[in-house]
Amino acid sequence: MKFLDQAKIFIQSGDGGAGCVSFRREKYIEFGGPNGGDGGRGGSIYFEAVANLNTLIDFRYTQHFKAKKGQNGMGSEKNGCKAQDIVIKVPIGTEILAEDGETLLADMVTPGQIFLAAKGGDGGRGNVHFKSATNQAPRYAEPGWPGEEKWLWLKLKLIADVGLIGMPNAGKSTFLTAVTKARPKIADYPFTTLHPNLGVAWVDGYEMILADIPGLIEGAHDGVGLGDRFLKHIERCGAFLHLIDVTSENVVKSYKAIRKELELYNKDLAQKEEIVALNKCDALPEDEVKKQIAKLEKACGKKVFAISAVAKKGLFECLLELNKYIKRERKKLADENSEQEKSSDVTEWSPL
Repeated sequence: MKFLDQAKIFIQSGDGGAGCVSFRREKYIEFGGPNGGDGGRGGSIYFEAVANLNTLIDFRYTQHFKAKKGQNGMGSEKNGCKAQDIVIKVPIGTEILAEDGETLLADMVTPGQIFLAAKGGDGGRGNVHFKSATNQAPRYAEPGWPGEEKWLWLKLKLIADVGLIGMPNAGKSTFLTAVTKARPKIADYPFTTLHPNLGVAWVDGYEMILADIPGLIEGAHDGVGLGDRFLKHIERCGAFLHLIDVTSENVVKSYKAIRKELELYNKDLAQKEEIVALNKCDALPEDEVKKQIAKLEKACGKKVFAISAVAKKGLFECLLELNKYIKRERKKLADENSEQEKSSDVTEWSPL
């Protein structure tokens, strides 16, 4: 399945049905009076977040969504039927933005979340509603109210526990393959990964979702190498695993370059928990690896893990450390949700 993380679509809700102008006509009833029914409501357009989608590729082939008009009213005070609503299914993590691409209308982060994007037009009233003491036979009924139409941007931000970050060819996809059942393309050249990949790892009985994004380069926050398109996919991650190629010319420079791009893109990203690991450590002698670790630990001020995704060495220890942060983040989110539920359950009352 091809990956697409943004799409522009057009939606149009249905117009309301027109009210009916009708009069009662029966034998022996000389002045039956008006009996025109109301028009039905036009179809509305909703968005629903579903768990079994992870791309917006469907919207490349279908960009227009138009709901039907409500049925017109009929005689004998029969109201028209309401038109069927349209429910557009989107992946969890999809942002719905206005046509300007900046105004956020909805953030679909919960499975089953529903958002009303365009309300169907109300049906017009039939002439029975316009009868009065001075107008016993009104020959007027309301037309249906028009629906809404608008262009929207859909932008997907993947929801994962851990974001794999690093320079191109740092071994992120190899790491993802080693610890999960994901099978991204792997090759010995930069920018092998052209779109984000997700994988699920199990650590101490806990499920951990990892997101592998394409490698970042200098200027990524400004869109160089489509960096801004990729950085958005790690905004929702609880922690980062920063992979650095131990065979690179300057591991400290590589580390600082990525950290700079994170801060320039979004300062909140730079505040997230980060595990630093030197990858491909099987390619150098042990004493050389220790020298690289010492340099990097001095630069970043934290423990640096020595791993080899190809040889599957040091991976479990790295995942265990990540799991500590992820469990803490999940507990924090659970506490926040619990507080919100408690506050929503409180009802105001006043004594008699």
